[in-house]
This record gives sequence, structure tokens and C-alpha cells, in this order.
Amino acid sequence: MRRGAWWTSCTSPPGQSGLLGGLFFIGYFLFQVPAGSFAERRSIKSLMFWSLIAWGVLAALQGVVTTYWLLLVVRFLLGVVEAVVLPAMLVFLSHWFSKAERGRADTFLILGNPVTLLWMSVVSGYLVAALGYQWMFIIEGLPAVAWAFVFRALVRDRPRDADWLSAEERDAVEERLAEEQRALPPPHGIREVMTSWNAIVLSVQYLFWSVGVYGLVFWLPSIVQQLTGRGIGSVGLLSAVRYAAAVVVMVVASAMSDRLHLRGVFVWPFLLVAAASFAGSYFARGNSFVLSFVLLIVAAAAMYAPYGPYFATIPELFPAADAAPATGMINAVGGLGGFVGTYIVGVLGGADSAAPLAFLAACLLVAALLMFAVRRPRGEADPAPAQRPVRSPSARGVPAQVTGRRPPVG
Repeated sequence: MRRGAWWTSCTSPPGQSGLLGGLFFIGYFLFQVPAGSFAERRSIKSLMFWSLIAWGVLAALQGVVTTYWLLLVVRFLLGVVEAVVLPAMLVFLSHWFSKAERGRADTFLILGNPVTLLWMSVVSGYLVAALGYQWMFIIEGLPAVAWAFVFRALVRDRPRDADWLSAEERDAVEERLAEEQRALPPPHGIREVMTSWNAIVLSVQYLFWSVGVYGLVFWLPSIVQQLTGRGIGSVGLLSAVRYAAAVVVMVVASAMSDRLHLRGVFVWPFLLVAAASFAGSYFARGNSFVLSFVLLIVAAAAMYAPYGPYFATIPELFPAADAAPATGMINAVGGLGGFVGTYIVGVLGGADSAAPLAFLAACLLVAALLMFAVRRPRGEADPAPAQRPVRSPSARGVPAQVTGRRPPVG
């Protein structure tokens, strides 16, 4: 098979394969803060439209290129394009949802990751078995181009641009969001945000968390294949189980976080569970496939569970103008964690060794402990459940619940 088909199909050493898997995150790192700042000031709809087109073309090119170094370039550019997505979409949701429901809103955005991986793990495995790696990338990349046009047709940047709302409904949503902004400190600018205590702590914390997430995402299919000796189609099916578990836990955790108006306690306990599960899988490896595999599923579900509450925390710590670059910075440093996770797991032996599991466990333990260093704004505390404010149209998240019409926000 040609070198550019996909690095895991080649006989390249784990370190080289890890570099191909991790280079994506270098491009991802460099453009996070600019993407967040641009999204706050300009049109997210236009930004996402062009990013989706570029992503689809680059993803398909992974099945076309024929040399290792050209594949490195494609992976880097793919990271650059994808750097736009999460900060821009989190900013977009902060323009529509109040903090009473932002945890769930963020979760449903991030659910796109495990839900897609849930069925794509199965589909990709069988596409590879039937057509080869090249056609798998081409087939899976091109739908993003079509979705770009759907997204542009359905989405509006802010409630005031939504022609399916009445003037009163638009004003109600905008006023609720403005009221929350007035309760936050005044904006300080990108330089002060990037040197602030909370931005630094959350960035380092997210780096260690991402080491665990992406180290597992990239290498789990190989680990499962090594443990079971099964074909790639069956491996894809087994690997998809972790994403099904993650979806359930993410929805429950975000709903409870919004209901109780608590964030941190729905982050660090899950990360501790993930660390313990990796450690348990390390000791069980070689003795019991079932136990080791179940623990990896628990680790995956626990790592995904806190995403909604975690990202809902950021606009509660920073005003809107600062929250956008803060989100970009945190996600950028997390992208480096993705590089570290994929590369070092490869260096430690990839699927052929149990050492990566111990490494991932240690990183997640550090991520859990760092959550205790986050400082809430002075004088602010999470309200008790009985003190939760009455939910406005934006707090319910979808103005259609007021109008009886379904808004075209995709």
C-alpha cells in the first residue's frame, strides 16, 4: 500500500506514526486564539462556512497523497483549519444561551465528537476492509463540503439576526445575555487574559486532560486489535462502544451541572475516575482482556463527561470580549496535549506496551488536581439550587419553546 494511504497501515515505527498523528495538533495550537478573537468580533457563520470546505478537501487529500512528508503537510493544515471550529462554536453558543443552560448547549456541541466517532468507528473499519484507506478518507471528507452550505443557510450569528423571532423575543434573549455580562468584571484585553491566573491554570489543566483523551482516541483501535487479534471491522465495532458510553454520561453530567449550577464538581471527579481506570487497565493488561477493555471504556466515558460543564465555566470567569481569546488559548494548549498524547504513547510502544496506560493515568490525575486551583471571580459563588433564576427564552436555549416554531439553527 502507498505510504500516504494512512500511517497506521505502514510499517513505519511507532514514533513516526505518532508524529503523523500529533502534527495535526501543532497547526491546531497556532490558530486557536486568533480564531476565538475573530469569532467574537466578526461573522461566525462565514468563518465556519469556509473552514468546513477547507476541512473536507484536506481530509479527502489524506487518501490521495503518496509521500510521508506531503502527508505531514496535509495533517498540519488540517489542524489549522480545525483550530477554528471549537472556539468559534463555543463563542457562537455564548451568543445564544445563558449560563442557566450553557452546560447542556456546550455538551450537545461536543457530543458531535463521540457520536460521530461512535458510528464512524464502525463505518470506517468496514470501508477500509472493503475499499482501502484511500477511499475511506475521500468518502468521509467530502460530506463536510456539502454541510458547509447547509450551515450557512440555517445559522444566524446572534439572536438579533434571527428572522424567525419576534422583536420582543430577540430583545428578551439579548437582554438576558447582556445582564450576565454586566455581572462580570470589565474586559482587559488579550495580553492580560493570556497572563491571568485562571487562563494559565485552565490551559495547563486542559493540556494534561487532552493527553489522556487523544492518547486513547488515536491508539485504542490498535490496542484493541493487539488484545483481541481481530480484523479491523470488528475492532472498529469494539472501539465504538466507548463512544456510546461517553454520550450517555456527557448528557447526564451536563444536565446535573446546569440544574445545580455547579461546574468544578462535574469535572475533577470524572477525571479521577478516568485516571483510576487507566491504572486498573495497566495492571489488568495481559491477565484479562474483558476487564482491561471495560476499564478503557470507563476511562473514555469519564474523560468525555466533563466537557460541557468545563467549557461552560470559561464565560462565567471572563467577560465576552475576554472569554473568546481565553477559550482559544485553553483549547490551543490542549491541542499540544493532543500532540503529546499521540506522540509519547507511540514512543512508549503504542499498542505493544502497557506503559502508555500508566502515563495516561498520571496525566489525568494531574488534570483533576489542577481544577482545585481555579479561582472564581471575587464575591461570586455558585448559587444553591433553590436560588436559580427563572429561565428566560435564551435560558431555555431554543426560542422555539416560546414561539412554537422550530428555529433554523441546525
